[in-house]
Parts: sequence; C-alpha cells; structure tokens
Amino acid sequence: MKSTVAIHSETEKDADDILEKCKRFMSEPVTDVQVLQKNKEEMRTKMEMMILQTQAEFCKALAEVDGGTFQVDRWDRKEGGGGISCVLQDSNIFEKAGVNVSVVFGHLPEEAAQQMRSRGKSLKSKDGKLPFCAMGVSSVIHPKNPHIPTIHFNYRYFEIEEADGSKLWWFGGGTDLTPTYLNKEDAVHFHKTLKDACDKHDRKLYPEFKKWCDNYFFIKHRGERRGVGGIFFDDLDSPTKEDVFDFVRSCAKAVVPCYMPIVKKHLNDSFTSEEKQWQQLRRGRYVEFNLVYDRGTKFGLATPESRIESILMSLPLTARWEYMHEPPKGTKEAEMLQVLRNPKDWAQ
Repeated sequence: MKSTVAIHSETEKDADDILEKCKRFMSEPVTDVQVLQKNKEEMRTKMEMMILQTQAEFCKALAEVDGGTFQVDRWDRKEGGGGISCVLQDSNIFEKAGVNVSVVFGHLPEEAAQQMRSRGKSLKSKDGKLPFCAMGVSSVIHPKNPHIPTIHFNYRYFEIEEADGSKLWWFGGGTDLTPTYLNKEDAVHFHKTLKDACDKHDRKLYPEFKKWCDNYFFIKHRGERRGVGGIFFDDLDSPTKEDVFDFVRSCAKAVVPCYMPIVKKHLNDSFTSEEKQWQQLRRGRYVEFNLVYDRGTKFGLATPESRIESILMSLPLTARWEYMHEPPKGTKEAEMLQVLRNPKDWAQ
C-alpha cells in the first residue's frame, strides 16, 4: 500500500550547527559528528539528527515528571552502525520507560527482504546482497499507575540500494495509546493532537493513518485492538523525500504534547489491587501483539547481530495471563474491551 504526503514544507526553526545540537542529545550521535557536518544536507544526516532530538526531548519530559535518571546505553553493531538505548526502569512513576535510537547499515537479511517484498517492494539484489541503511527512534512507556496509559511511538527511515545502483527509500512510523481504563477526554486529546500535526500537511492524512493504525494494532487471535489507536503509516515515498521528512518531523514533535498532559493529569490517581490486576492482564495482550505481529520486532529479530535487549525493551517488567478471563458486564473493564473491539473516531 502506497501513501503520499502533500507538499507543505515545515520551516526548520533551529539554525544551530550540528555541534551545538549534539550538546543537547542524550549521547553523541551514532555517526561521527564530522561526517554529519560534512553531509548535513543529506537525508541520512537530517533524519539522524531529528531522531536524536526526539529522544532527548521525550526523555527530558519523562524524567522531569518521574524524578528518576535514564540509563544511557550506547551499543555498536559489528556489520555497521549502532544505537543509543535510554531506559528508566522500576522508577517512581514508570515501571519501564525506554526510548531507543538506532542507525544500522550493511546487507539486508533474506528474511527481512522477503517481508518487504510481501509489501510490494521489488528489491533486485546483486549476488543475493542488498546494501541497506535503516534508522529510527522508538519508544514504549509502561507506567506503574493503571490510570496512566502506555504509549508507543516509532519513526524510521529506510534506504536500500538495488543491483543497478538505484536507491529505494521510504519512511514509516506512528504513535498510539494503550490505556488500561478508558478516559474519553484523554483519548480525544491524544487523537486531536496527532490530527493537528497531520493537518499541517494534508487533511486527508489523519483519517487514513488513523484507520491504518486501528487495522495494524489488531490482535487477530483475540479480536481486539491493542489500544485506542493513534496514527500508523509505512512505505511513504512521495511526493519528495523532503516533504515526507517534514511530515514525519511534525508527527515526532507531537509526541510530548499528546502524552505528557495525560501523564500529569493522572499522577496522583488512586487505584486498587483489582485495577492493578486488570493492568497486568492488558499488558499480557501487549506482549502477545509485540511478539506475534509487530513488524519492527520481526525485522529486528531477523537482522544479524541486532541488539536483542533494545528490541525487547518494549515488553513490560510484569504481565499476567489468566485462563478464560472475561470481565463482568457493566464494569469499567468490560467498557474498555468494547472500545478495543469497536474502534471509535475520537477526533471528531
């Protein structure tokens, strides 16, 4: 499936050079700073700088609320590239908060190539080899309080060189919310913030990507969506690389304003042991989706020398499975299930 982004360029307000920007990141970039400065007009550089900025801004917002300190873990990949994992674990507000950046390159594994061909990519290799570069920022936040929802977001860029030397490129990503209990005001705020980010570029984008999100984060064997959705897209490659990048940047900038007000609103909400147990059951569903269906998890596990700790960072510290569990009719838990089985249009 191919989607397009209308031409509405977003002006880059931050005029600092590469070195000044790097001082505000959680760690030095994966790519050598001198290489980034030399190639500052290339999309690889722009995307790496954007994902590092997104990581730093989100980590700062989370740490200010939580009061804890992120563990910053740099890692290298033997074939090429590496990443920066920032994790806040078993802290004051968050049971596990992870914000990862990865910039990897090398040759695309056949399993990953087959997954992309199934989505319509031609991928003509030479001697079975496909040089690639993939980079992105991804995050999953699991709060302790069941009245604070889990959030996930991921924004990524791919380049693949085919046998004739031509390069394929595309962007993908999205942001979605997974509450344990339904709060309609939270769902409306979350979706309207994402809609505003999309509408800056084309008013057709939010309805399309909202529907895509509902369909993608679907646990087929349960007949349930993972949460109340958000936006999701993949294979965006037109009209131009700059136009799509501007759109992706707008979506990434919307993460803090769409989520942090919800966190602050519920910081002091009281909860019962029964509500905590329901949160554990919903986390079990989260684990099921990530391990069975999630495309990013599959790509990571299929990539040689990938960092397993960073891939499985999305899983909660604790979860629960009960045999044949079904909440009683008329309860808040049953209300949540109804929404997961019948997605709503929250932004209208």
